[in-house]
Amino acid sequence: MTLPNRRSLIPALLFGLAGIESCTEPPDRLATLTQPERLAELEVAIPALMDSGEVTGLAMAVVNDSAIVWSRGFGVRSVDTGEPVDESSVFEAASLSKPVFAYAVLQLVDQRVIDLDTPIAEYYDHEDIAYDERHRLITPRMVLTHSTGLPNWRPRGGRLTIDFEPGSEFSYSGEGFGYLQRAIMHITDEPLQELMDRLVFEPLGMTSSSYIWDDRFEANLALPHNSDGELTRKGRPGPDRGHAAATLHTSASDFARFMIALMNGTGLRDSVAVAMLTPQIEVDSGVTWGLGIGLQENESGRGFWHWGDNAGYKAYTLTYPDRGVGMIWFTNSDNGHAILEGLLAETVGGEHRAVVWLDYEQYDAPTRRTREAVWRTIEEQGLEAGIAAYHELKASHPPDAFNEYVLNTLGYRLLRSDRVDQAIEIFKLNVEEYPDASNPYDSLGEAYMVAGEVELAIENYEKSLELNPENTNAVRMLERMRAQQGG
Repeated sequence: MTLPNRRSLIPALLFGLAGIESCTEPPDRLATLTQPERLAELEVAIPALMDSGEVTGLAMAVVNDSAIVWSRGFGVRSVDTGEPVDESSVFEAASLSKPVFAYAVLQLVDQRVIDLDTPIAEYYDHEDIAYDERHRLITPRMVLTHSTGLPNWRPRGGRLTIDFEPGSEFSYSGEGFGYLQRAIMHITDEPLQELMDRLVFEPLGMTSSSYIWDDRFEANLALPHNSDGELTRKGRPGPDRGHAAATLHTSASDFARFMIALMNGTGLRDSVAVAMLTPQIEVDSGVTWGLGIGLQENESGRGFWHWGDNAGYKAYTLTYPDRGVGMIWFTNSDNGHAILEGLLAETVGGEHRAVVWLDYEQYDAPTRRTREAVWRTIEEQGLEAGIAAYHELKASHPPDAFNEYVLNTLGYRLLRSDRVDQAIEIFKLNVEEYPDASNPYDSLGEAYMVAGEVELAIENYEKSLELNPENTNAVRMLERMRAQQGG
């Protein structure tokens, strides 16, 4: 029951856990996507969603029947300058880099430069995993289907490991793409960018796309913003820093040209084009993976999709090749995926098992509303009032409005703004709330480390590692702090 004498702790308009009424989209919503009236509706609906999710800028393109039929920009490229996003603005594509690279690899398969099922070690022996004999089992097909056994990314400064028998299961891996990239560059004797220019960007007319930094991008670059809407640092990968898994820079219009190429099988033999969009490995209920790209089945048919998630940039693409319709959007905000479900509802409608599998917190999620209510109370009335508001909400609202990430995210928000003592108090509360979870102790350890409280940092990292022996971050932090202590 809500405590009447403490209601003032929570601004009344900040918290509405009842949520928004859901509605069932008609199954033919996709068929009407390209109609002028529907596209006009998007120009109203998208800014409203962006406001709800606190998304800084967004560019979207819609394709139909092998043509870009609509492309728009919304919001701004930078909160500092207020310059608007347009359909030609350049974003980091994050993991949308992967299907573009996969398309180039499959052209090399067509040309018999590389074979999908020949172990990569026969082309290039990667010294980082040569210590594990299982690396000789890894093939290009396993890379493209995320079944190499390699992690998504190795721990910073840590060893690259093979975590299961290659080919036995799905486990998303950027490291796998990096391995295949090394092999391809060795075989062709071409830098990544030259290879991609030759096989993809020039043939498809993708004039604003590159895996390395191009000074031309500066004039229309969408800069990254964090979840608080603040401008953050933009990396500019040099000539030797392009990565097949993550560093593609592109525009909505350019990426739409790539989607059209995949729909039509452009540049690939028919059998290879079909194989790329045919399930190769199961991921989750209704979700499979083709050769370098995700696949999902729903009432609209089989669609190919992928998502991107870099710091300050989020992206999503979905295309139904049998219907000839698809879309791509990029955002320059850490909140970009908070409106993922809303954007899909406004565009293609229907159910999306891929989104269920991704499991991003949405802007109207009860947990997000809890976090924002507590945060704004802290901002307006101080930390003590914020903690009191949290306890009040916990006593009066459903359990689905609370999980360990509510407080953890608040703690990091405080840590980013150099309010270290306040962050420690929030992380301590999270440890009290979730004493059997590893992550709260890891976060509290980090805050103590920032505060210079090394012994307390070590104590919490050790507890985190006890609860989760696979916490490589805790291992690395403990090694670093013990080395600094000289023991």
